[in-house]
Amino acid sequence: MLEETIVRTRQLQARMKENGIEIAVFTDESSIAYLAGFWGYLGIEFGRPTMLVVRPNEEPVVVTPLMESEMVAAMTWVKDVRTWEDMGQRSWARVLKEIIGANSQKIWIERETIPAIVRNFFDDQCKGTELLNISPTLGLMRMIKSPLEIEIMKKAGQIAGSMMSAAHKSLEVGVQEYQSALDVINAGTKTAAGFLTDKGWERFVSPMVHNLQIMQSGADTSMVHRRASVRKLEKGDPVYFCFCNMIQFKQYKLGFDRMFHIKEISDAAAHVQQAAIDAQQAAIHAIKPGVMAEDIAAVANEVYQERGYETGYRTGRSIGVAYLEAPELKAGDKTVLQPGMTFAVDGGISVDGAHGGRIGDSIVVTKTGFEYITDYPRQLLVT
Repeated sequence: MLEETIVRTRQLQARMKENGIEIAVFTDESSIAYLAGFWGYLGIEFGRPTMLVVRPNEEPVVVTPLMESEMVAAMTWVKDVRTWEDMGQRSWARVLKEIIGANSQKIWIERETIPAIVRNFFDDQCKGTELLNISPTLGLMRMIKSPLEIEIMKKAGQIAGSMMSAAHKSLEVGVQEYQSALDVINAGTKTAAGFLTDKGWERFVSPMVHNLQIMQSGADTSMVHRRASVRKLEKGDPVYFCFCNMIQFKQYKLGFDRMFHIKEISDAAAHVQQAAIDAQQAAIHAIKPGVMAEDIAAVANEVYQERGYETGYRTGRSIGVAYLEAPELKAGDKTVLQPGMTFAVDGGISVDGAHGGRIGDSIVVTKTGFEYITDYPRQLLVT
Protein backbone atom coordinates (compact mmCIF):
# COMPACT_ATOMS: atom_id res chain seq x y z
CA MET A 1 0.00 0.00 0.00
CA LEU A 2 2.66 2.51 1.03
CA GLU A 3 4.79 1.65 -1.99
CA GLU A 4 1.95 2.73 -4.25
CA THR A 5 1.47 6.02 -2.41
CA ILE A 6 5.16 6.79 -3.01
CA VAL A 7 4.71 6.17 -6.74
CA ARG A 8 1.65 8.43 -6.80
CA THR A 9 3.52 11.26 -5.13
CA ARG A 10 6.41 10.95 -7.58
CA GLN A 11 3.94 11.03 -10.47
CA LEU A 12 2.32 14.12 -8.99
CA GLN A 13 5.70 15.82 -8.61
CA ALA A 14 6.47 15.08 -12.26
CA ARG A 15 3.17 16.64 -13.32
CA MET A 16 3.84 19.64 -11.11
CA LYS A 17 7.23 20.12 -12.73
CA GLU A 18 5.73 19.86 -16.23
CA ASN A 19 3.06 22.44 -15.40
CA GLY A 20 5.24 24.88 -13.50
CA ILE A 21 3.57 24.21 -10.14
CA GLU A 22 6.07 25.28 -7.50
CA ILE A 23 4.33 24.30 -4.26
CA ALA A 24 1.05 22.59 -3.38
CA VAL A 25 -0.60 22.40 0.04
CA PHE A 26 -3.02 19.50 0.48
CA THR A 27 -5.55 19.71 3.29
CA ASP A 28 -8.23 17.22 2.29
CA GLU A 29 -8.07 13.94 4.22
CA SER A 30 -8.66 11.86 1.11
CA SER A 31 -5.82 13.53 -0.79
CA ILE A 32 -3.39 13.10 2.09
CA ALA A 33 -4.32 9.42 2.43
CA TYR A 34 -3.90 8.95 -1.34
CA LEU A 35 -0.42 10.48 -1.39
CA ALA A 36 1.05 9.96 2.08
CA GLY A 37 -0.76 6.82 3.21
CA PHE A 38 -2.10 8.03 6.55
CA TRP A 39 -5.20 9.58 8.06
CA GLY A 40 -6.34 10.72 11.47
CA TYR A 41 -9.63 10.27 13.29
CA LEU A 42 -10.12 13.62 15.03
CA GLY A 43 -9.01 16.26 12.59
CA ILE A 44 -10.24 19.53 11.20
CA GLU A 45 -13.67 19.20 12.85
CA PHE A 46 -11.77 19.76 16.10
CA GLY A 47 -9.85 22.71 14.69
CA ARG A 48 -6.75 20.59 14.10
CA PRO A 49 -5.58 20.79 10.48
CA THR A 50 -3.27 18.19 9.01
CA MET A 51 -1.45 19.13 5.81
CA LEU A 52 0.86 17.73 3.17
CA VAL A 53 3.18 20.17 1.40
CA VAL A 54 4.60 19.02 -1.93
CA ARG A 55 7.23 20.66 -4.13
CA PRO A 56 8.31 19.11 -7.45
CA ASN A 57 12.01 18.78 -6.60
CA GLU A 58 11.98 18.24 -2.84
CA GLU A 59 10.76 15.60 -0.41
CA PRO A 60 7.21 16.26 0.82
CA VAL A 61 6.47 17.53 4.32
CA VAL A 62 3.68 16.43 6.64
CA VAL A 63 2.25 18.90 9.16
CA THR A 64 0.34 17.24 11.99
CA PRO A 65 -0.74 17.86 15.60
CA LEU A 66 1.85 16.70 18.12
CA MET A 67 -0.68 14.40 19.79
CA GLU A 68 -1.10 12.38 16.57
CA SER A 69 2.48 12.56 15.34
CA GLU A 70 3.58 9.15 16.65
CA MET A 71 0.79 7.37 14.80
CA VAL A 72 1.28 9.50 11.67
CA ALA A 73 5.03 8.81 11.57
CA ALA A 74 4.35 5.08 11.83
CA MET A 75 1.76 5.13 9.03
CA THR A 76 3.36 7.37 6.40
CA TRP A 77 6.42 6.90 4.20
CA VAL A 78 7.10 10.65 4.38
CA LYS A 79 10.20 11.22 6.52
CA ASP A 80 9.77 14.94 7.22
CA VAL A 81 6.97 15.15 9.77
CA ARG A 82 6.59 18.58 11.40
CA THR A 83 4.49 18.85 14.54
CA TRP A 84 2.48 21.69 16.00
CA GLU A 85 0.87 22.31 19.39
CA ASP A 86 -2.43 23.79 20.48
CA MET A 87 -0.74 26.04 23.03
CA GLY A 88 2.45 28.05 22.90
CA GLN A 89 4.61 29.36 20.08
CA ARG A 90 4.56 26.23 17.92
CA SER A 91 1.17 26.77 16.26
CA TRP A 92 0.25 25.12 12.97
CA ALA A 93 0.20 28.53 11.26
CA ARG A 94 3.79 29.21 12.30
CA VAL A 95 4.93 25.76 11.17
CA LEU A 96 3.20 26.12 7.81
CA LYS A 97 4.65 29.57 7.25
CA GLU A 98 8.15 28.23 7.90
CA ILE A 99 7.63 25.52 5.30
CA ILE A 100 6.18 27.64 2.49
CA GLY A 101 8.60 30.52 3.11
CA ALA A 102 8.13 34.21 2.46
CA ASN A 103 8.83 34.35 -1.28
CA SER A 104 6.15 32.15 -2.81
CA GLN A 105 4.38 34.13 -5.51
CA LYS A 106 1.95 31.30 -6.25
CA ILE A 107 0.62 28.52 -4.04
CA TRP A 108 -1.64 25.73 -5.22
CA ILE A 109 -4.36 24.66 -2.76
CA GLU A 110 -7.43 22.43 -2.83
CA ARG A 111 -9.73 25.34 -3.42
CA GLU A 112 -13.09 23.56 -3.05
CA THR A 113 -12.27 21.64 0.12
CA ILE A 114 -9.70 23.71 2.02
CA PRO A 115 -10.84 24.31 5.63
CA ALA A 116 -11.89 27.86 6.40
CA ILE A 117 -9.24 28.32 9.09
CA VAL A 118 -6.48 27.36 6.64
CA ARG A 119 -7.90 29.56 3.90
CA ASN A 120 -8.01 32.42 6.39
CA PHE A 121 -4.32 31.82 7.08
CA PHE A 122 -3.47 32.23 3.40
CA ASP A 123 -5.66 35.32 3.08
CA ASP A 124 -4.15 36.94 6.17
CA GLN A 125 -0.54 35.78 6.07
CA CYS A 126 0.12 35.45 2.34
CA LYS A 127 -1.23 38.71 0.98
CA GLY A 128 -0.16 39.19 -2.61
CA THR A 129 0.34 35.47 -3.15
CA GLU A 130 -1.81 34.01 -5.93
CA LEU A 131 -3.81 31.00 -4.76
CA LEU A 132 -4.39 28.47 -7.55
CA ASN A 133 -6.22 25.14 -7.61
CA ILE A 134 -4.25 21.88 -7.43
CA SER A 135 -7.39 19.70 -7.38
CA PRO A 136 -7.69 19.18 -11.17
CA THR A 137 -4.08 17.98 -11.36
CA LEU A 138 -4.53 15.39 -8.60
CA GLY A 139 -8.07 14.59 -9.75
CA LEU A 140 -6.81 13.36 -13.12
CA MET A 141 -4.57 10.89 -11.30
CA ARG A 142 -7.31 9.69 -8.98
CA MET A 143 -9.77 9.18 -11.83
CA ILE A 144 -8.21 5.89 -12.98
CA LYS A 145 -7.83 3.30 -10.24
CA SER A 146 -4.85 0.94 -10.08
CA PRO A 147 -5.25 -2.84 -9.74
CA LEU A 148 -4.41 -2.51 -6.04
CA GLU A 149 -7.09 0.13 -5.53
CA ILE A 150 -9.67 -1.99 -7.32
CA GLU A 151 -8.70 -4.98 -5.17
CA ILE A 152 -9.28 -2.91 -2.01
CA MET A 153 -12.61 -1.66 -3.34
CA LYS A 154 -13.71 -5.21 -4.09
CA LYS A 155 -13.03 -6.13 -0.47
CA ALA A 156 -15.12 -3.13 0.52
CA GLY A 157 -17.80 -4.59 -1.74
CA GLN A 158 -17.70 -7.87 0.19
CA ILE A 159 -18.05 -5.93 3.42
CA ALA A 160 -21.02 -4.12 1.91
CA GLY A 161 -22.63 -7.40 0.87
CA SER A 162 -22.45 -8.78 4.40
CA MET A 163 -23.99 -5.57 5.69
CA MET A 164 -26.90 -5.75 3.24
CA SER A 165 -27.50 -9.40 4.00
CA ALA A 166 -27.66 -8.59 7.72
CA ALA A 167 -30.05 -5.72 6.99
CA HIS A 168 -32.30 -8.05 5.00
CA LYS A 169 -32.33 -10.76 7.66
CA SER A 170 -33.16 -8.27 10.41
CA LEU A 171 -36.43 -7.11 8.88
CA GLU A 172 -39.45 -8.37 10.76
CA VAL A 173 -42.70 -6.83 11.92
CA GLY A 174 -42.09 -5.11 15.26
CA VAL A 175 -38.33 -4.71 14.85
CA GLN A 176 -37.13 -1.18 15.58
CA GLU A 177 -35.05 0.54 12.95
CA TYR A 178 -32.01 1.03 15.17
CA GLN A 179 -31.88 -2.72 15.80
CA SER A 180 -31.42 -3.34 12.09
CA ALA A 181 -28.73 -0.66 12.02
CA LEU A 182 -26.81 -2.44 14.80
CA ASP A 183 -26.97 -5.72 12.89
CA VAL A 184 -25.54 -3.94 9.84
CA ILE A 185 -22.63 -2.48 11.81
CA ASN A 186 -21.78 -5.81 13.47
CA ALA A 187 -21.84 -7.77 10.21
CA GLY A 188 -19.71 -5.27 8.30
CA THR A 189 -17.18 -4.94 11.11
CA LYS A 190 -16.70 -8.70 11.38
CA THR A 191 -16.18 -9.05 7.64
CA ALA A 192 -13.72 -6.14 7.54
CA ALA A 193 -11.77 -7.58 10.46
CA GLY A 194 -11.27 -10.76 8.46
CA PHE A 195 -9.34 -8.82 5.83
CA LEU A 196 -6.93 -7.21 8.30
CA THR A 197 -3.90 -8.19 10.36
CA ASP A 198 -2.43 -6.55 13.44
CA LYS A 199 0.99 -6.17 11.80
CA GLY A 200 2.75 -3.18 10.28
CA TRP A 201 0.71 -0.47 8.58
CA GLU A 202 -2.52 -2.50 8.79
CA ARG A 203 -2.60 -2.30 12.57
CA PHE A 204 -3.76 1.31 12.21
CA VAL A 205 -6.69 0.38 9.96
CA SER A 206 -9.88 0.04 11.98
CA PRO A 207 -12.42 -2.54 10.82
CA MET A 208 -15.22 -0.68 12.59
CA VAL A 209 -18.22 0.27 10.47
CA HIS A 210 -19.48 3.56 11.80
CA ASN A 211 -21.67 6.58 11.10
CA LEU A 212 -25.42 6.98 11.45
CA GLN A 213 -27.29 4.45 9.32
CA ILE A 214 -29.38 5.98 6.54
CA MET A 215 -32.66 4.10 6.85
CA GLN A 216 -36.15 5.13 5.86
CA SER A 217 -39.31 3.11 6.38
CA GLY A 218 -43.07 3.36 6.10
CA ALA A 219 -44.47 6.75 5.16
CA ASP A 220 -41.02 8.31 5.52
CA THR A 221 -39.50 6.33 2.66
CA SER A 222 -39.50 9.36 0.36
CA MET A 223 -37.43 11.34 2.88
CA VAL A 224 -33.96 10.86 1.43
CA HIS A 225 -31.11 10.37 3.95
CA ARG A 226 -33.30 10.05 7.05
CA ARG A 227 -31.49 8.15 9.83
CA ALA A 228 -32.46 5.00 11.69
CA SER A 229 -34.87 5.73 14.55
CA VAL A 230 -36.83 3.79 17.18
CA ARG A 231 -39.78 3.32 14.80
CA LYS A 232 -41.17 -0.24 14.70
CA LEU A 233 -41.54 -1.87 11.30
CA GLU A 234 -45.05 -2.79 10.18
CA LYS A 235 -46.45 -5.20 7.63
CA GLY A 236 -46.36 -3.69 4.16
CA ASP A 237 -43.66 -1.16 5.04
CA PRO A 238 -41.07 -0.23 2.46
CA VAL A 239 -37.61 -0.06 4.07
CA TYR A 240 -34.63 1.65 2.46
CA PHE A 241 -30.97 1.18 3.41
CA CYS A 242 -28.22 3.44 2.08
CA PHE A 243 -24.63 2.56 2.98
CA CYS A 244 -22.96 5.36 1.02
CA ASN A 245 -21.59 7.08 4.14
CA MET A 246 -20.73 3.85 5.95
CA ILE A 247 -18.79 1.60 3.59
CA GLN A 248 -15.09 2.27 3.51
CA PHE A 249 -12.09 0.00 3.69
CA LYS A 250 -8.56 1.37 3.92
CA GLN A 251 -10.13 4.76 3.11
CA TYR A 252 -11.79 3.58 -0.13
CA LYS A 253 -15.49 4.38 -0.30
CA LEU A 254 -18.41 2.82 -2.15
CA GLY A 255 -22.06 3.52 -2.87
CA PHE A 256 -24.63 0.79 -2.14
CA ASP A 257 -28.42 0.97 -1.67
CA ARG A 258 -31.37 -1.42 -1.52
CA MET A 259 -35.11 -1.18 -0.88
CA PHE A 260 -37.03 -3.93 0.91
CA HIS A 261 -40.73 -4.46 1.67
CA ILE A 262 -42.07 -6.15 4.80
CA LYS A 263 -44.15 -9.23 3.88
CA GLU A 264 -46.00 -7.57 0.97
CA ILE A 265 -45.75 -4.81 -1.60
CA SER A 266 -48.50 -2.66 -3.09
CA ASP A 267 -48.86 -2.22 -6.84
CA ALA A 268 -48.03 1.47 -6.54
CA ALA A 269 -44.85 0.82 -4.55
CA ALA A 270 -43.82 -1.93 -6.95
CA HIS A 271 -44.26 0.43 -9.91
CA VAL A 272 -41.97 3.04 -8.36
CA GLN A 273 -39.30 0.58 -7.26
CA GLN A 274 -39.26 -1.29 -10.55
CA ALA A 275 -38.78 1.96 -12.43
CA ALA A 276 -35.77 2.80 -10.25
CA ILE A 277 -34.30 -0.68 -10.79
CA ASP A 278 -34.83 -0.56 -14.55
CA ALA A 279 -33.31 2.92 -14.87
CA GLN A 280 -30.25 1.90 -12.86
CA GLN A 281 -29.77 -1.32 -14.80
CA ALA A 282 -30.14 0.45 -18.14
CA ALA A 283 -27.46 2.93 -17.09
CA ILE A 284 -25.06 0.28 -15.79
CA HIS A 285 -25.35 -1.85 -18.92
CA ALA A 286 -24.57 1.18 -21.07
CA ILE A 287 -21.24 1.67 -19.32
CA LYS A 288 -18.16 0.89 -21.38
CA PRO A 289 -14.97 2.64 -22.46
CA GLY A 290 -15.45 5.42 -24.98
CA VAL A 291 -18.94 6.45 -23.83
CA MET A 292 -19.38 9.94 -22.39
CA ALA A 293 -20.46 10.26 -18.76
CA GLU A 294 -23.53 12.33 -19.64
CA ASP A 295 -24.73 9.64 -22.06
CA ILE A 296 -25.04 7.15 -19.19
CA ALA A 297 -27.31 9.59 -17.35
CA ALA A 298 -29.37 10.07 -20.52
CA VAL A 299 -30.04 6.32 -20.72
CA ALA A 300 -31.44 6.29 -17.17
CA ASN A 301 -33.47 9.43 -17.78
CA GLU A 302 -35.18 7.84 -20.77
CA VAL A 303 -36.49 5.09 -18.49
CA TYR A 304 -37.78 7.60 -15.94
CA GLN A 305 -39.57 9.57 -18.63
CA GLU A 306 -41.15 6.43 -20.10
CA ARG A 307 -42.56 5.53 -16.66
CA GLY A 308 -43.90 9.03 -16.06
CA TYR A 309 -41.32 10.27 -13.54
CA GLU A 310 -39.05 13.30 -13.55
CA THR A 311 -35.40 12.80 -14.43
CA GLY A 312 -32.81 12.88 -11.66
CA TYR A 313 -29.95 15.29 -11.00
CA ARG A 314 -27.37 12.60 -11.67
CA THR A 315 -27.21 8.86 -12.22
CA GLY A 316 -23.82 8.25 -10.65
CA ARG A 317 -20.66 9.62 -9.14
CA SER A 318 -17.04 8.61 -9.25
CA ILE A 319 -15.81 7.02 -6.03
CA GLY A 320 -12.42 6.26 -4.51
CA VAL A 321 -10.69 7.69 -1.46
CA ALA A 322 -13.49 10.27 -1.37
CA TYR A 323 -17.25 9.74 -1.48
CA LEU A 324 -17.52 12.10 -4.43
CA GLU A 325 -14.84 12.38 -7.08
CA ALA A 326 -14.80 13.29 -10.77
CA PRO A 327 -16.35 12.61 -13.20
CA GLU A 328 -20.09 12.36 -12.50
CA LEU A 329 -22.72 10.60 -14.57
CA LYS A 330 -24.91 13.61 -15.23
CA ALA A 331 -25.95 15.98 -17.99
CA GLY A 332 -23.11 18.24 -19.05
CA ASP A 333 -20.25 15.97 -17.97
CA LYS A 334 -18.55 15.02 -21.21
CA THR A 335 -15.76 12.96 -19.67
CA VAL A 336 -15.06 9.88 -21.77
CA LEU A 337 -15.17 6.69 -19.70
CA GLN A 338 -11.97 4.67 -19.43
CA PRO A 339 -11.06 1.29 -17.93
CA GLY A 340 -10.25 1.64 -14.24
CA MET A 341 -12.83 4.31 -13.49
CA THR A 342 -15.13 3.44 -10.60
CA PHE A 343 -18.68 4.70 -10.06
CA ALA A 344 -21.60 4.46 -7.69
CA VAL A 345 -24.60 4.14 -10.02
CA ASP A 346 -28.04 4.87 -8.58
CA GLY A 347 -31.66 4.50 -9.46
CA GLY A 348 -33.76 6.87 -7.42
CA ILE A 349 -37.34 8.18 -7.38
CA SER A 350 -39.06 10.13 -4.62
CA VAL A 351 -42.82 10.65 -4.60
CA ASP A 352 -43.50 13.15 -1.82
CA GLY A 353 -45.57 11.73 0.99
CA ALA A 354 -46.12 8.46 -0.83
CA HIS A 355 -43.38 6.19 -2.11
CA GLY A 356 -39.71 6.13 -2.88
CA GLY A 357 -37.77 3.85 -5.19
CA ARG A 358 -34.06 3.31 -4.55
CA ILE A 359 -31.24 1.07 -5.67
CA GLY A 360 -27.49 1.65 -5.90
CA ASP A 361 -24.37 -0.31 -6.80
CA SER A 362 -20.68 0.35 -7.28
CA ILE A 363 -18.96 -0.75 -10.48
CA VAL A 364 -15.59 -0.57 -12.20
CA VAL A 365 -15.24 0.15 -15.91
CA THR A 366 -13.42 -2.69 -17.68
CA LYS A 367 -11.90 -2.97 -21.15
CA THR A 368 -15.14 -4.39 -22.52
CA GLY A 369 -17.81 -2.94 -20.25
CA PHE A 370 -18.21 -3.02 -16.49
CA GLU A 371 -17.88 -5.26 -13.44
CA TYR A 372 -19.91 -5.05 -10.24
CA ILE A 373 -18.03 -4.20 -7.05
CA THR A 374 -21.16 -4.59 -4.91
CA ASP A 375 -23.52 -7.51 -5.30
CA TYR A 376 -27.02 -8.20 -3.99
CA PRO A 377 -30.24 -9.15 -5.83
CA ARG A 378 -31.43 -6.38 -8.14
CA GLN A 379 -35.16 -7.02 -8.05
CA LEU A 380 -38.22 -6.33 -5.95
CA LEU A 381 -37.22 -7.56 -2.49
CA VAL A 382 -40.06 -8.71 -0.20
CA THR A 383 -39.12 -10.27 3.15
